[in-house]
Amino acid sequence: MAKLPVSSLRHLRLGASAVKPSRLVGAQKCINTRKFSNSAPTCTDGVFRDLTEARIQTPWIEALRKKQRNGEDPSKESGIPQVPADRKLEPKRMSDSYHRVILPLAQDPWLLDTYLNSSGHIRLGTIFMDLDALSGVIAYKHTGEEVTTVTAACDRITIRNPLTEICDLEYSGQVTYATGRSSMEISLQVAKAPKGGEKVQEKDVLMTCTFTMVSLDPGTKKPVNVNPLHVETEEEKRLFAQGEENSKRRKELKTKSLIKHTPNDEESDIIHAMWQKQLQWHDPNDPLRRPANVQLMSATRLQTASIMQPQYRNRHHFMIFGGFLLKQTFELAFCCAASFAHTRPTFVSLDPSTFQNPVPVGSVLYMTATVVYTDPAVVDPNRPPPSSDQEAQDPSAKKKRTRVQIRVDSKVRNVEHGETKPTGQFNYTFTVDADVKVMPESYTEFMLYIDARRRAGQVQASIEGPVGGRVDPGERERVME
Repeated sequence: MAKLPVSSLRHLRLGASAVKPSRLVGAQKCINTRKFSNSAPTCTDGVFRDLTEARIQTPWIEALRKKQRNGEDPSKESGIPQVPADRKLEPKRMSDSYHRVILPLAQDPWLLDTYLNSSGHIRLGTIFMDLDALSGVIAYKHTGEEVTTVTAACDRITIRNPLTEICDLEYSGQVTYATGRSSMEISLQVAKAPKGGEKVQEKDVLMTCTFTMVSLDPGTKKPVNVNPLHVETEEEKRLFAQGEENSKRRKELKTKSLIKHTPNDEESDIIHAMWQKQLQWHDPNDPLRRPANVQLMSATRLQTASIMQPQYRNRHHFMIFGGFLLKQTFELAFCCAASFAHTRPTFVSLDPSTFQNPVPVGSVLYMTATVVYTDPAVVDPNRPPPSSDQEAQDPSAKKKRTRVQIRVDSKVRNVEHGETKPTGQFNYTFTVDADVKVMPESYTEFMLYIDARRRAGQVQASIEGPVGGRVDPGERERVME
């Protein structure tokens, strides 16, 4: 009987015990026999082991005891540079950082077990966690081990072709933009795993995304330069130009932020019209009242608090890795959208989101999810509501499907709750099969609404974009959630 490859066997954890795949001699024995050993597996956090092994190389207890012996906190800056100022930064090729991993979901039912939710769908949050881990592997292949590399932003995660059946997946990516400064852009792809010797077809691409990573000096915690890219082929030039465009767009968004500028004329008119609508709803002399399908933004909020455990640490041991935050914020956003619409939401995209401050192991993470925008909106000058005559003649005129945007804000406090820092802002878009709308009340909520409305325009542009890069709007059946 043919042996199963070790890479397709799943560790089974029970307290400090684990299955030892190397001791299972065949497929039948793997199914019927579970042997236990006192050796702890390196897969500690739910991330696919081939990615975890590249990230976690020392058991937590050893890292903690070393910290206690030395009397220093490696997560704090020492003020002493550890990266040589004169180190050579030779240009590197994109292919130098290329990394590819096969996730054998169809071959390994125990591995699949860790990726499924209660309804038998693949958990997107777990895929997001894997992608951040993969971006870290790729970043260190480009920079080397002497620097500390952290996730600074996730520019966008979109669904291209929804997965309709359980199959093996291929994770792949490489550094596609680096100019020699401290940051680099990493482009990632999730696709159906091709057969041996074949290439991934466009129709098999499930998901694409880009992460921005920043390299720091381990001692000073300040940015340090990394190797620039040397581009050769036309495809590499295209990817590099796209990264340059993404960098410019991020800078433009900062300059046009509502923190720095007032809403434009159209946006001001929308705010005024919504305020007038609320006055009308509250006017005792006007029979019109707030419709049952319109919820106040303040009523849509969901909040969580959780202590950060070492199983979700990054490769430097004392900080939580960014993929865990992506998973947690996604699942809270999903719950928020479901609570708002009273139906299961379908993921469309993770819009440009930022990681602001690191999350220390042992700290308390607070997250707040809010419905900040819906399309169709309560008031939209560019899309007047259909008249009753139109609805009578065409039932589809009254749109039942709504695109919902959820903003998740996260902050971290130490256990003593003496210090609070913002850790990130994450923006998720879902489609729901319901006619629901959100209404802001305070000025702060109106600013959240207008900011989300701008993001919604970018999502719509990607849905209506060229066929090769078009994003799925979340209206087709799928086995992901």
